Amino acid sequence: MIAVVPARDEREHVSVPARSVSAPSVSADATVPRRRRRWLVPAAIGLTAVVGAVGTVVLLPAEEEGMPTGDLPGWRQIFAEDFDRDVPLGGFFADPYYDQHWDGYEDLVDTSGEGTYRTNDVLSVQDGVMDMWLRTEDGVPLAAAPVPTVDGQWGGHAYGRFEVRFRADPVEGYKMAWLLWPDSDNWAEGEIDWPEGRLDHGMYAANLQVGQPGVFDLVTDRVATFEEWHVATTEWTPEGVTFFLDGEQIGFSDSSPTTPMHWVLQTETAYGKPPADSQGHVEVDWVTIYEME
Repeated sequence: MIAVVPARDEREHVSVPARSVSAPSVSADATVPRRRRRWLVPAAIGLTAVVGAVGTVVLLPAEEEGMPTGDLPGWRQIFAEDFDRDVPLGGFFADPYYDQHWDGYEDLVDTSGEGTYRTNDVLSVQDGVMDMWLRTEDGVPLAAAPVPTVDGQWGGHAYGRFEVRFRADPVEGYKMAWLLWPDSDNWAEGEIDWPEGRLDHGMYAANLQVGQPGVFDLVTDRVATFEEWHVATTEWTPEGVTFFLDGEQIGFSDSSPTTPMHWVLQTETAYGKPPADSQGHVEVDWVTIYEME
């Protein structure tokens, strides 16, 4: 597939987790704070394609598409979250179950420098869906970056299959950069982004070249908008990184990271401060993680 580079405003981003600086000044040995280590800083229904257990593509109405459970050929499921426990806004990490299975950035300036990751204040769960309510409070745009943990561990993934069913309102001034990021916080080890894009524009996949921080090896065209439900799948193997949307391959890169990474559902301000009245929701139906057998 030929990589089609998005418009310039969508390429001049830094998907570095929990950064408060622009790309040229990012320190490769900086440490990303985590919630448990609180280093505080003052839809329309259509048909979607899913991959069956034997690799066949099955079309299901979007509202009937359940979370896949169990192993797949070549993949062992190690994390599955269906959000079947409701929690109110601000109570996500107070819930004993979610506190054991999720982490997140807290009280950190986001990538653009205009928003603040306040994951717990943004998340709630209702009717089987995790909701991120993006908004401005007291002049501060709120962002969220929840991190699924396996056996309580942050990261440690060395290859894997990462899948999420989601949708989002077209919220002006906000973007997604759901990414795999090196546990070492060394950008030269790679970065895998899918889905990424401004919520009011559309989503694309990107893979950065190992050994060349900030240099794209692959950037797809915008492949869909955020308003309808979609399933985004990233398969990371020693041979490369493959991106799927609703079961259909949309891109492949043979620049494959070799060191442990963590998966972050990083949702943040986009290239500047959003309008004060801009608000809306990102919804996550389910999340699964597999390791290679």
